[in-house]
Amino acid sequence: MNLGTLYIVATPIGNLADITLRALETLKKVDLIAAEDTRLTTRLLSRYEIKKPLISYHQHSRLSKIDEIIWELKNGKQVALVSDAGTPGIADPGASLILKALENKIEIIPIPGAQAAVTALSVSGFSESKFIFVGFLPKKKGRQTLLTQLSEMVFEGVLIFYESPYRINKTLLDLQNYFGDIEVVVARELTKIYESFYRGKISEVEKQIKAKGEFVICLKKAINAK
Repeated sequence: MNLGTLYIVATPIGNLADITLRALETLKKVDLIAAEDTRLTTRLLSRYEIKKPLISYHQHSRLSKIDEIIWELKNGKQVALVSDAGTPGIADPGASLILKALENKIEIIPIPGAQAAVTALSVSGFSESKFIFVGFLPKKKGRQTLLTQLSEMVFEGVLIFYESPYRINKTLLDLQNYFGDIEVVVARELTKIYESFYRGKISEVEKQIKAKGEFVICLKKAINAK
């Protein structure tokens, strides 16, 4: 039996023009697309006149959905995994499917492209070559423990966080409490119409943010940050 291939396809984080030629070629040739949000993926596929079967796969999907996708792969189907935006497997449920595919000896091929954390870092103006991607902080359980660990860590560079519009101000205040009032760059709605950047001390930036959107926080941490 010939096994299929799982393609990890990066899609735009906002602007639909930010997709690679290779990604488009891959989406055109696969048999099935596993999408975190089929509505968003349908919009992308329509833009480029691609018609492919879609299967929903997100953080609330049951294990049976992973088994269904693996079954397709084991029967020779070529499957593309896409997230809401950016690169699958990073701060999204893609990692579980990827691990299951590895366990079943299925070939996995990355199709690189947009990634919000690196996009924000590239315009942060922070010259440090070292960075740590944290992703979303826990909402409650484990939040204080993680912030304590990060603040006490012997590390000089940039910490990168994702945050939703509902917790951005709370998170900035928490970061100020644990790291001190240090330099931060917050990117909002990257590559979209209302893309904007906030720069300065955490206390200054926190007061400026009133609008909603998806946020990336780049925090410039020194060894003795606090």
